[in-house]
Amino acid sequence: MTRATHEVEYEQMLLSRHGLLNQRKGRRADGVLERSAYILLSRIRVQGPMSVGELSEAFDLDASTLNRQTAAVMRAGLVERIPDPDGGMARKFRITEEGAKALDTEREGMVASLERVMTDWSDEDISAFAGYLRRFNTDIERLGGRPWPRP
Repeated sequence: MTRATHEVEYEQMLLSRHGLLNQRKGRRADGVLERSAYILLSRIRVQGPMSVGELSEAFDLDASTLNRQTAAVMRAGLVERIPDPDGGMARKFRITEEGAKALDTEREGMVASLERVMTDWSDEDISAFAGYLRRFNTDIERLGGRPWPRP
């Protein structure tokens, strides 16, 4: 008998290919943010201002990758560099009002897409699915030693 984790792997592979995101552009077809910007802004919003080093550790990415990503969102006016509010030496990135609006717009679009997919699901089924996804993600975060702060 095949262990159920084989089914989870297969369904996760299928999930990654679906069209909630337009894979060529790294964003939803009608989205305003690229995937990396969406995740970066989401993390800064929930955690507060972060330095390149903190972002690098949080995402397990090298500083050069984060420098490129933060430069792109800065050019777009979605984040700004500020002195460390705690008095540290490193400057930090803070989400701007424009960045918050773009993030809200993107999130609303993602929720609308999910609502179209789950239109025939009961509230109980959606809640259960969300709970399993949260558990799955927190277990991955625990194993990787990189918990994601949740609001």
